[in-house]
Amino acid sequence: MRYEITDRPSFSMVDVELSDGEAIKAEAGAMVSMSPSIEIQTETGGLFGAAKRSLLGGESIFLNTFRSRGDGSIQLAPSYPGDIEALDVNGTIYAQSGSFLAGPEDMDIDTKFGGVKTLLGREGLFLLKLTARGTVFLSSFGAIYNRELNNERFVVDTGHIVAFTEGLDFKIRKVGGLKSTLLSGEGLVAEFEGTGTVYMQTRSVDSFVGWLIPMLPSRN
Repeated sequence: MRYEITDRPSFSMVDVELSDGEAIKAEAGAMVSMSPSIEIQTETGGLFGAAKRSLLGGESIFLNTFRSRGDGSIQLAPSYPGDIEALDVNGTIYAQSGSFLAGPEDMDIDTKFGGVKTLLGREGLFLLKLTARGTVFLSSFGAIYNRELNNERFVVDTGHIVAFTEGLDFKIRKVGGLKSTLLSGEGLVAEFEGTGTVYMQTRSVDSFVGWLIPMLPSRN
């Protein structure tokens, strides 16, 4: 499998070339275009697993597997403006809901309870647990950048987290005192600790919605 990510970082799309028999699993609705040789199979990945992804992880209940019969290509993109990052995964990574775009056919997508410590986090209690050996494509609202941690701590606004690797733990806390939390516009943050990589997005959906709402016409 070969791929190219185009039109980044604002309107990214990934163009994946598949040889005969190769396949890729993608989130429902991610397909933009494809060769006539590509066949699609829609599945839930198990009723219980699908319900967990949908109700707890915020993902679609369906997953699509695209298989090439002969050489072909498929173009995938997220439903919102932003970037796509290709991660070479050999194990497990954790992603926020809505970040998964596509990955290997045999990858496992589950949900992980983030613990009571995430109760106040704006992104919810559950994370996507992605286990794979191969290339996993994640999407973001805005551009994606990462920070490598080597037995150290790092603070990220909860609305800017895309994913993180195993080996990192985190806790949700206020950005400062009560005044800072209420008036700074920063709210709650995740403090990561350990060794691994944190992937972040340069824009926050919460901040964008907060900026947009005052501009919408009122019913009056």
